[in-house]
Amino acid sequence: MDTIRVGFVGTGRISDLHALEYLRNPHTEIVALCDSDPALAAARARAWGLDRPAICADYRELLALESVDLVEILLPHHLHAEAALAGLASGKAVFLQKPIALTLADADRVIDAADRAGVPFRVFENFIFYPPVIAAKDLVDRGAIGRPLTIRLKSHVGRPDSGWEVPAAALAWRLDPARAGGGPLVFDDGIHKFALAWHFMGPAEEVHAWIGSTVVQGYAIDAPALVSFRFPGGRVGNIEVVFSPEVAIDTEHYAQDDRIEITGTEGVIWINRGHGQLGHVVPVQLYRDGVRTDYRSMETGWETSFVRAVRHGIEALRRGEQPRLSGRDAREVLRFALAAQESARTGAIVGL
Repeated sequence: MDTIRVGFVGTGRISDLHALEYLRNPHTEIVALCDSDPALAAARARAWGLDRPAICADYRELLALESVDLVEILLPHHLHAEAALAGLASGKAVFLQKPIALTLADADRVIDAADRAGVPFRVFENFIFYPPVIAAKDLVDRGAIGRPLTIRLKSHVGRPDSGWEVPAAALAWRLDPARAGGGPLVFDDGIHKFALAWHFMGPAEEVHAWIGSTVVQGYAIDAPALVSFRFPGGRVGNIEVVFSPEVAIDTEHYAQDDRIEITGTEGVIWINRGHGQLGHVVPVQLYRDGVRTDYRSMETGWETSFVRAVRHGIEALRRGEQPRLSGRDAREVLRFALAAQESARTGAIVGL
C-alpha cells in the first residue's frame, strides 16, 4: 500500500516516541487516536500537528473505522491481549507494545488469532533497533568475538535531574503488579533486557532470580535484583538491576543507564549506552587480540530505537514481510521474563 493509515490506541507518554517516524515517513499517515481520556488524545493530535484525526474514547470505535489500516496499541499491559484480539478480529494490521500478554495462555490466544486472521502482527521491541545494539550485533554476527559465551546486562536507575515527567496515571499502573504483570524494573523494563539476551544468545534453558524491594515515596520498587540464566551449550548470562537514588543520570527520557557486555571465545564487546548515560562514554567497544576498538559514529539518543523500530515495521508491511518481533518471538521473551518472576517467588531454578 502506498499510504498506511494508522490509528493509535493509547496516547500516553510513550506515544510521543512511537509517533516520531509515523509523522515523518512518506508512506504513513496518523488518521485516528483513541484514549480513555479523549482530551488527552486531542492534545496529542494538536501537539503532533495532525489534520482533524478521528478521536475515540473506546478502541472498538477506532477498530470500526474503514479509514484505519494499522492499529498501534499502546495500553497498560493487562489490556494487551484483549485489545490485540479485537484488533486482529477487525482484519487490520496490529502492532502491539510489549509484552504480548501477561500469561503464556493469553499469548497463545493472541498468536492463534493472528494465524487465523492472516493479517500482519508484531510485538513492538525497540531496543533491538537501538543503533549501538545494531552495531554490536553486526560485530557478533561477523565473528568479531568468536562464539559468544556469556552476556551481562545492567540496568542502573538513578536521580532524574533531567528527562521527561512521567504522568501520575502511568506511574500508578506500572507500580501495580496486577496491571503491569510484575515490577517496573525487572518485568516492565526488564522485558527489554530479556529480549536483548534472547537477541544475542537465543532462548534460555534455565532461569534463577532474586528480586529485592526498595520503598520509594511509598511505592515498592523491584530492586536490587539479579537474574541469572543458562543457554544451550553451557553458555550463561545475567541481568543486574540497581536503584541508586542519589546518582545523577544524564537523560532526555527515563533516568536510567543500560550497559551490556558480551564475552566470546576470541574477544569482548561492550555496549555502554541505553535510556541515558553515566558520563560521556563510547557507545560500543570491541576488545580482541590485545587491541580495543572504539565505535563512536552512530546515533545514541534512545528515541532513535523507536524511530528505527517503527520504520522497520512500515517497510515490512510494504514488502509483505513479517516484522520483528513475531508473536512467537515475543512469547519466548515473555516466557523468559515470567520464569524470573516464578524463580524469585519460589527460590528455585526454573526450566524453560
